[in-house]
Amino acid sequence: MADEKKRLDSNVAGNFFVDATCINCDTCRQLAPTSFEEVGNFSAITQQPESRGQIQQAYQALLACPVGSIGVEHSDKPLMQEAMASFPLQLEDEVFYCGFNSEKSFGANSFFVEHPDGNWLIDSPRYLKHLVEVFERKGGIAYIFLTHKDDVADAEKYAAHFGAKRMIHRADVDAAPNAEWIIEGTDSIQVMPQFQVIPVPGHTAGSMALLYKNRFLFTGDHLWWDSAQKRLGAPTRLVWRKHVLAASIQKLLDYPFEWVLAGHGDRTRLPADEMHAQLQGLVERRRSARLSP
Repeated sequence: MADEKKRLDSNVAGNFFVDATCINCDTCRQLAPTSFEEVGNFSAITQQPESRGQIQQAYQALLACPVGSIGVEHSDKPLMQEAMASFPLQLEDEVFYCGFNSEKSFGANSFFVEHPDGNWLIDSPRYLKHLVEVFERKGGIAYIFLTHKDDVADAEKYAAHFGAKRMIHRADVDAAPNAEWIIEGTDSIQVMPQFQVIPVPGHTAGSMALLYKNRFLFTGDHLWWDSAQKRLGAPTRLVWRKHVLAASIQKLLDYPFEWVLAGHGDRTRLPADEMHAQLQGLVERRRSARLSP
């Protein structure tokens, strides 16, 4: 729980606050963008939530925060319970954002796909009773897709509980050495009729994206939406090999998709042609940066 004695001075006065344990992972800013902003090296409450919807979003951020850095002076238990019950958050149709981001993956997002041929977990949230019970009601988890070695978190616990098969690339297998399904090489693989695995090495040697229904692209730390600049972004640091990353970004131009669902960085939905144009813009910016003196 957040400590009011460690409350950051960058917070505006009011009920909600962020304390000095914040790791600036962006989770709260994604969930409650009207209330939280980045101030210096931390997130902070720059506008206290006022409407019921804004307050619920702030409680969602409080619950999802991987290190418990968000607190309240006075808790509204019914609204807190509503926020808890809202997870996993439905994004569209059978695709959900799990919430309850894990400190083990530096607060990375994880996702859930409810599917008649077996449900999928993409990367891992914290292992919590609430999520376990929700997943059980939805039929369990058959597959756990691990985008790369940094965001494995509690995947092993979910796999053990549900008997799920974990999928990871050979180059990142040290993060899940007992994974049941190892992906080899750099060629895309249609693992099931609606699911395509696309190796995208660069951030790590074994980074992968998962394309579902040619609409939803789960990208891990390979690609995200930059909400400040209103454009797609990709890593510029903590990169295994920059030229390989650039090629992997360009590789995605061959695939149609409308959603970018990232581990770190914001998620967004655009019409497929606009998304393709955004991706082409990112490729061109990266090319120009490499050619600049």
